[in-house]
Amino acid sequence: MKWTGAKGWRPLSLVPRHLQRTRDEGPVTKGASPMGFTLLELMVVLTLILILASFAFPTYQVAIVRAREAVLRDDLYTMRSLIDQFTLDKQRPPQSLDELVEAGYLRGGLPADPFTRSNQTWQVDLEDVPIPGSSQGVPGIVDVHSGSEETSLDGTPYSSW
Repeated sequence: MKWTGAKGWRPLSLVPRHLQRTRDEGPVTKGASPMGFTLLELMVVLTLILILASFAFPTYQVAIVRAREAVLRDDLYTMRSLIDQFTLDKQRPPQSLDELVEAGYLRGGLPADPFTRSNQTWQVDLEDVPIPGSSQGVPGIVDVHSGSEETSLDGTPYSSW
């Protein structure tokens, strides 16, 4: 007797019929089923995978934001250090961030802001009063901030970092 279910109905399977094993082929042990999975079994597994993925997705998004924040902190620290180093070396602050690149302080070029993804959005603070002891009375850059209007995970705007 071939296993086909009620009135010749066979459960939907993704395995072609000629590859499906039926109950009358070979020794059947208790709990044996035809080769392949039914559509219902596949749907249950897919549903479970999607439920688990829905728990992992928000964690993944937060991890991406934390990584961008770490890159921003590092870039700001590096650029601020180079502005200070340029000011000490040249006895005047740089007039633009591009001057740091031209003078060789930033060899790889101006880094891109991780949140705006552009190297043209950096916001600079200019010193109104020239630095005491400098040979030239030219005000220049003393600090740099992100040009992003977004807020960080701790609630502070990136432009205030």
